[in-house]
Amino acid sequence: MTKHDRAAAATPTIQVIERLFSLMDVLASREEAISLKEISEKTGLHPSTTHRILNDLTIGRYVDRPEAGTYRLGMRLLELGNLVKARLNVRDAAMTPMRELHKLIQQPVNLSMRQGDEIVYVERAYSERSGMQVVRAIGGRAPLHLTSVGKLFLSIDDPLKVRSYATRTGLSGHTRNSITQLPVLERELSKVRQYGIARDNEELELGVRCIAAGIYDDQGKLLAGLSISAPADRLDEEWLPKLQATANEISLALGHKTL
Repeated sequence: MTKHDRAAAATPTIQVIERLFSLMDVLASREEAISLKEISEKTGLHPSTTHRILNDLTIGRYVDRPEAGTYRLGMRLLELGNLVKARLNVRDAAMTPMRELHKLIQQPVNLSMRQGDEIVYVERAYSERSGMQVVRAIGGRAPLHLTSVGKLFLSIDDPLKVRSYATRTGLSGHTRNSITQLPVLERELSKVRQYGIARDNEELELGVRCIAAGIYDDQGKLLAGLSISAPADRLDEEWLPKLQATANEISLALGHKTL
């Protein structure tokens, strides 16, 4: 690959994206807010183009406008950065304990985190010998109310937030076992809070059951969930103490102090 080819490969193919990157780089170069005029001059973009893109970024909270005509990087970037940082830290701490748990039970072990109204599968330890196909790839998503880890996160929300989630999502189901009624979900979340573990009883995929335990940081905040997936007729309740011990081991590695 020639130097020209490498440069071309590193250049966004959509012009507005290239301009957006230029604007973000200029905003990142200064701690204080920068005027529209200066941003336009530094990027070489026409003021009207600069204003239009910055306005869209402001709507998405990627850019703040502290005063009329001035801009700085927004809080949404901090939120996303913290999410990536937490994901990487959790994954690093979880990998070895997850593999050890998988060796003990010979079933898939999943690490998932919340992002909005869904969970995201961050990592997985599994083998073909588990006798079960992997139903969700790393980076895959699933609704909170249909997954064991999602229920962990919903269980720490206050009732108003749970109702708001139900309204936004409509509690749509994937199988005949899916929880699609708010009162049923509320009873399920009460059990999660009581026992500290959550279950998916063929609610996301028929033939697959899951159990999950939470992973916490040094502030006691729920960061992620560790779950075991297994064929519905093969999920063993004796795995539960092993799952909880592994989740606790990962939490301790992240600075969590148990009471």
